[in-house]
Amino acid sequence: MIVSLLLLLFFAAGTAHAERIKDLASIAGVRSNQLLGYGLVVGLNGTGDKSSAAPFTEQSLKSMLNQLGIVVPPGTQIKPKNVAAVTIHADLPAFAKPGQKIDITVSSIGDAKSLRGGSLLMSPLKGADGKVYAIAQGNLVVGGLSASGADGSNITINIPSVGRIPNGATVERTVASGFHQGNYLTLNLHEGDFTTAKRVVDAVNQAIGPGMAKAIDSTSVRVNTPSDLGQRVSFVSLIENLPVNPGETAAKVIVNSRTGTVVISNQVQVSPAAVSHGSLTVTISENAEVSQPGAFSGGTTAVVPRTDVNVAEGGSRMFLFNPGVSLNEVVRAVNQVGAAPSDLVAILEALKQAGALKAELVII
Repeated sequence: MIVSLLLLLFFAAGTAHAERIKDLASIAGVRSNQLLGYGLVVGLNGTGDKSSAAPFTEQSLKSMLNQLGIVVPPGTQIKPKNVAAVTIHADLPAFAKPGQKIDITVSSIGDAKSLRGGSLLMSPLKGADGKVYAIAQGNLVVGGLSASGADGSNITINIPSVGRIPNGATVERTVASGFHQGNYLTLNLHEGDFTTAKRVVDAVNQAIGPGMAKAIDSTSVRVNTPSDLGQRVSFVSLIENLPVNPGETAAKVIVNSRTGTVVISNQVQVSPAAVSHGSLTVTISENAEVSQPGAFSGGTTAVVPRTDVNVAEGGSRMFLFNPGVSLNEVVRAVNQVGAAPSDLVAILEALKQAGALKAELVII
């Protein structure tokens, strides 16, 4: 049963186990930055932009030719079937230095059918502050495929208008970081929890010394660090590998109303309650009957429709939950009668309305 599978997964996830601080938190100021750019992909096999649908491609091509010293006569129309205008985006990792390489993703913004076989020309990548942080260029790797015939038939596999260039951009500027400033660093938990924050503080103070760490709130923990940069790196390496048992998550039930998926945490319990869950089945059938006229009546034979409506009530399923019933017993009761996950959703909603479900019910 699907419900049993969900139960096993969440029992395994809910078991107390130690995790490293680096898996639970990130260091404030140590983050990646998004880069964005605009460029041209050339060398396409007639699958580029059309001038009528993407005039900016022709404008960009003329501008590039002028920068290269090639004068395009006024009024000259270029039909760049082998050129496509694209946007380029990438993530600049923290502490990336000039000369290092990063991966980039290239996406068509015109009506190009495919970027397969194309090459991206030198394009600057800018950050949110408008400064250039990397330069992109290279041959695209496209996982999609598109083909069409003269009769209009076509086939498309994946997305041929998007490609990637591994190590396709060179870093030109370093992003300033606050890691080297001040005499402390802040650990921000991925999921705010007062219990987890306290346990992180206890783990650091026990390993380094009393008073080294202090919780600011349920998400942030401030840790005193050495002022020497070399010692600070070794200190952070020690901190991020300390084991911590994170606090248990709050009791929660998440229901996806579109797919019928039910996710239940193992802290869910219910108060004393009895739930009856049944269903009505309505069957409508259309039958045709032939009506024969009486002898010597002068009538004609006619086909008369006949509708049969039948309503049947399925066997009700009664669930009785005692005080403090856990998720294990709830799921076992549903599985014993062969109920589907959708039945479990109806039961949980009924328990929530009756105030017997001791958990947050989230429907997405």
